[in-house]
Parts: sequence; C-alpha cells; structure tokens
Amino acid sequence: MSKTKNADPFKKFRINGKFSLADFDPESTPFARGDEADQRAKLEMLASELDELQDLLHSNGSRKVLLVLQGMDTSGKDGTVRWVFGRTSPLGVRVAAFKAPTEEERARDFLWRCHAVVPRAGELMVWNRSHYEDVLVPVVNKWIDRDETAERYEHINHFEKLLTDTGTIIIKCMLHIGADEQKKRLQARIDDPSKHWKFSLGDLEVRKQWALYQKAYEKALAATSTKSAPWHVIPANDKLHRNLMIAQLLVSTLKAMKMKPPKANPAFLGLVVE
Repeated sequence: MSKTKNADPFKKFRINGKFSLADFDPESTPFARGDEADQRAKLEMLASELDELQDLLHSNGSRKVLLVLQGMDTSGKDGTVRWVFGRTSPLGVRVAAFKAPTEEERARDFLWRCHAVVPRAGELMVWNRSHYEDVLVPVVNKWIDRDETAERYEHINHFEKLLTDTGTIIIKCMLHIGADEQKKRLQARIDDPSKHWKFSLGDLEVRKQWALYQKAYEKALAATSTKSAPWHVIPANDKLHRNLMIAQLLVSTLKAMKMKPPKANPAFLGLVVE
C-alpha cells in the first residue's frame, strides 16, 4: 500500500503548538467526495458504522469516549450532534450542554461541573461547549489575568490526563467558521420566526469581539492540544462537510481502539429457544 493511502488525513488539521486560525480556510471541504447526494450517502454510511462501533464500546463496558465541540456562535455544534449521531442508539450516547455557570457552579472550581458529567464506562459522551468556555469568555472579557489563564490551561491538561489515564479517549474539535458566514447565520435566525429561540441580543455583543475570541481560541488550543487529547480545527462553513469530517474522525478513532465483542457465555452455546 502506498504512503499516500497510509497518510493520516487529519494530521494537518491537528494542532501542535502555536498556530494561527487564519491558516485554516473555513470554506475548505477536504473530506468531500462527489456531489451532495454522494456526500449525504457517505454520511449515512458513517453514521451507521458509528452506531455499530458504539455498540462495541457499550458491550465492552470498559473504555469511554468524550467528544468536545467548541466554536463561535452558529458554528454548528447542535447540528453536528443531530446529524453525526442520527443513527446511534441514545442508550449509549449522552450529551451535555454547557452554558454560563450557575451560582452553584461559580461557588466551586471551574472544572467541578465538567467532572460531574464525564463519560461512564462503555459510554460515548458529547460536550456541546465545555470547560474551554472558562479560558475563552473570561479571557476576552478580562475577568482573569494572564497568570490565572495559564493556571487554568495547566489544570485542564491535568484534568484531561486523569481522564485519558483512566480509559477515556478524548476527541476535541473546534468548529471553524468565518465572520461572513456567521453574519449570514445570525441574520437567518433573525429573519425566520421559527429560529428566534436560537438568537439573543448577546450574540451581537459577542460578535463585536470576534478578533479577541479568535486570539483566545488560538492560545487556548495551542496550550491544551496534547498527544493524548489533541485539538482538531474543523472547517465548518459547509455544514455537510463539517458533519462528514467529524463522523470520519469519530469512526477512525473508534476503529483504532480495536474493540472486539465480549466473549460468549459458554452456557449459551448450542442453546435452542423453544
């Protein structure tokens, strides 16, 4: 087999040290093959394959998988969950959404609310936003200084090492959209009454801080992309491509775990149901 076929297609999207988001084109669709119908068929196939792999994960009952989704408003975190896991049994997949910390959460360390919802053995967990909100929002708004930010990066790395050391595979994806694309999606929410619930005036205030958030993302991802829990930048202007790329990343990761069905109970061999 040629080196080209063996090449890791995700390598150039994986963060390894200091980088610039400007080097990643949110319009690119490197995982798209054929026309839209072909891509939708591929996504359907990956979703079904993911369901089978999740069954293996669940039946083995020892390993865990955590998918972390981060991105600017409208980047497609909800849509990713809806389409990538459309064929997966809800019994083995759990989703946690992180919003602004409650009073109870603010009274504790910033990782407390995250540790409470880590995946159980045999479970595939999806975090819609995550502990990374605590090194993005406070940084942009200058609620914490540089030293505290660095401390939080270190705490995050130790937290994730604890998870990986105890059998959790962590997949971290930053859904990367462009400012113009976000403008279109926000306007669509304003223009469509059925989408008003997705919009708040605060979204416009955050949009004014676009450049600051891009810098905060660059620093946070560079500081917390580790060998055992790397970050991937996912071009996300094209929604279908975004879903295809994340589905492929999940399937590839689960396959690499080389899971096998648990051994059959000898008492069942040759059993005939009357």
